[in-house]
Amino acid sequence: CLRANKAMMAWGVEARVPFLDRRFMETAMTFDTKQKMCVDEAGTKRVEKWVLRKAFDLPGERAYLPRNVLFRQKEQFSDGVGYSWIDSIKDYAQKKVTDQQMKTADSRFPVKTPRTKEAYLYRDLFAHHFGENTSAAHTVGWQDSIACSSEVALKWDKAFQGRADASGRCVLGVHEAAYDTTYKTAAQNSGAAEEAAAKRARTA
Repeated sequence: CLRANKAMMAWGVEARVPFLDRRFMETAMTFDTKQKMCVDEAGTKRVEKWVLRKAFDLPGERAYLPRNVLFRQKEQFSDGVGYSWIDSIKDYAQKKVTDQQMKTADSRFPVKTPRTKEAYLYRDLFAHHFGENTSAAHTVGWQDSIACSSEVALKWDKAFQGRADASGRCVLGVHEAAYDTTYKTAAQNSGAAEEAAAKRARTA
């Protein structure tokens, strides 16, 4: 969403996604659904989007990409920039934002109070440009999600609960570099319920 939508539209550019081409979609819809699964016919795990990767898997000098790139694990946008980059932001937030600031976060930011030091860091930067609790704060809605999905997805599996994070690494048993079972993060959906109720009231 951030890269394909917000970053493009900020400069007045409308992105066109090749894989949404009508002819491509018509071809993709004719595939046996088993070819689209992350397991083969024998039940052995295989890389995501395997059939698409195989289409570009050509030998020798005809290869489009090196095999270690072509068959590497799919990443969330937030992880794709590099784990060290994401982790360094979290480490920086731990050092930059004090425990006292977190204790009084609801006093400084009563509107959509940040629940983690990383969230507080982002909110502090946002407030620097757009004000502490101005109407601008109401324009940025969010809800808890796991790996950039939705709040509803957190209810699908108990293993998801308490692990609301944009990173694909928070999903146990899927990502090769998944966080361990002790990983927990605070809920971030402050304001989401009120926003949903307000939206229902407006459309009723």
